[in-house]
Amino acid sequence: MAEKVKQLQPEEKQFMYKGTLYPSPLTSPENLQAVDKFEARADDILLVSYPKSAFYGSYFDYISAWNKKVNDENVLVVIYEELKKNMSEEIKKIAKFLNFTLTDEQIQSICSMSTFKSMKENSRNTHGEMGNILFRKGDIGDWKNCLTEEQSKAIDDKFEKHLLGTKIGDLLKYDEYCK
Repeated sequence: MAEKVKQLQPEEKQFMYKGTLYPSPLTSPENLQAVDKFEARADDILLVSYPKSAFYGSYFDYISAWNKKVNDENVLVVIYEELKKNMSEEIKKIAKFLNFTLTDEQIQSICSMSTFKSMKENSRNTHGEMGNILFRKGDIGDWKNCLTEEQSKAIDDKFEKHLLGTKIGDLLKYDEYCK
């Protein structure tokens, strides 16, 4: 796939759908149209996460939209940093939300298969060529090595404007993980 992408002209690498840019190697307008027509069943489980790319619009708009749903009984917010900090407790919380009963052995098995290291090592099998891109380091706070002080301040300002004092803002534990 990487070789195919290199051969594309710049204008072929992305497309606009409903005002948002999307990477053409990863999706198509037809896929997005199908999503618009998707009707969930009562027992469907959707895992939703902000994509790892500047293409999909504002992260803060995305998170703010979820703030409207955070108290719904069928919504569970799982924070990556909390998974890293205490995976077994988070797995128990997810299992309870899904009405699953797990043994301690099952929880430990899930934990060992769900570590960042384990998932990165298996990423070629689970995510193909995109695995190396999607699984970078997995370290909490590594953003400090990537952002300038000015960029960090701009994100702090955006957080304060959009999420400070909201339920989802509290769940993100911004002061603990992002300051």
